[in-house]
Amino acid sequence: MAFWLLKSEPDVFGWEDLVRDGQGFWDGVRNYQARNNLLAMRVGDEGLFYHSNLGKACVGVVRVVAEAAPDPTVQPEDLTKDGRNPWVGVTVVPVRALAKPVTLALVKATPNLAQMALLTTARLSVQPVRLDEWREIMALAGEGGA
Repeated sequence: MAFWLLKSEPDVFGWEDLVRDGQGFWDGVRNYQARNNLLAMRVGDEGLFYHSNLGKACVGVVRVVAEAAPDPTVQPEDLTKDGRNPWVGVTVVPVRALAKPVTLALVKATPNLAQMALLTTARLSVQPVRLDEWREIMALAGEGGA
């Protein structure tokens, strides 16, 4: 199993929206590195649901239930020159809310997370999370030891 961090603006689609809907298709990604991360996701992988812009915190855990499929939100200007859709999304379901949110400020203040993609490639909307980072986030959220 691999671990990921998926960013969403809570005023557009937040954790509560995913819980209400029961699942969500992670679409709208328009960055090739983030797209490649979506393509690498496998059923059963887990991710941190991160509220960006407002809140700036990991707030929940999601599970991938369907691998990459074409993103239906693609506009004509998003297509390649030969008319192909280069963009994908994955389907995730909520697993649980974190016992307590792990804020960006807390991540920045935690030496064991200094190399986390959230800090080193901050603008990337879909990021890999190493196992040691996952464990540290879970510990900070009050969900087990690091």
